[in-house]
Amino acid sequence: MTPAVPAQADETARGSSRTGWELRPSGSDARFRGLAAVSRSTAWVAGSKGTVLRTVDGGRGWTDVSPPGAGELEFRDVEAFDARRAVVLAIGEGEASRVFVTEDGGASWTESFRNTDPKAFYDCMTFFDRRHGLAMSDPVDGRYRILSTADGGRSWTVLPDDGMPPAQEGEAGFAASGQCLVSSGPRDVWLATGGAAHARVLHSGDRGRTWTATTTPIPAGDPARGVFAVAFRDRQHGLAVGGDYRPDQASPDAAARSTDGGRTWTRAAEPPPAYRSGVTWLPYSRTTALAVGPTGTDVTTDAGRTWRTVDTASYDTVDCAPDRGCWASGEQGRIARLERPRP
Repeated sequence: MTPAVPAQADETARGSSRTGWELRPSGSDARFRGLAAVSRSTAWVAGSKGTVLRTVDGGRGWTDVSPPGAGELEFRDVEAFDARRAVVLAIGEGEASRVFVTEDGGASWTESFRNTDPKAFYDCMTFFDRRHGLAMSDPVDGRYRILSTADGGRSWTVLPDDGMPPAQEGEAGFAASGQCLVSSGPRDVWLATGGAAHARVLHSGDRGRTWTATTTPIPAGDPARGVFAVAFRDRQHGLAVGGDYRPDQASPDAAARSTDGGRTWTRAAEPPPAYRSGVTWLPYSRTTALAVGPTGTDVTTDAGRTWRTVDTASYDTVDCAPDRGCWASGEQGRIARLERPRP
């Protein structure tokens, strides 16, 4: 499911010295909801109008490596293993949902999956390692559909759905940031939902074969509300963010945390003040994470118990690399890298 979030926020805004966001001009006006942080120097973004960009110099320059003929597609997720290997997901009903893979830095692409079921709508994907990954579709015949790859995205297989609990009426994932399906470690994966009576997080400990569902305290009960993104720093400690993506609607209780692998969720004592679409842990930190949305960036330093706004620029998604290179991207081609705070 895709939220129709309108453009907003001052396009010329720069990150504050407190957070250290520094814009890295992309030369594009695409909206980049897909982001893969490989390192401080290398990152990939994927977005509207079939656009894929790559940098290998810390964002000083961006190369358009979009797949040929993809201009009508909406890319909403990208998973990159290094500067040469990446997988991108296009969303939409029926054949609009596709997966492309490159092994030469985007010089060439192979379409490795095209959805042929008119009832399926793929939202997000994740990889456990360089070979094994999953992609998820909104419910088909009452259950979420899961694609699996064991060769780095070169081929995909639909997994049996007998281990998937029934979906709620109207339930779906949000293709807002590429973070409605995330993994941690070699086998654990979580799926975030909204649009139904309850906002849930589903967990699998066997790479998507069997799942359990847990209700979160993030408000739902409307097609525009729910959990939009989750992040786990290990197989136990997770964060969930979301709310109501409509700018004229309040988003109370827009964040929650889990310390037991998603079996239970506790609402944040001080949540972000508005809808947030992306979230990530800072590498090697047990307590610090960032959440982003159209109205700003929030930071937690107590593992999701409290959040405070540190920036008011618009971003849709955020991701950090193992070398502590953190990136954010969003509307009107905006891409930024997290720098050390200025003195």
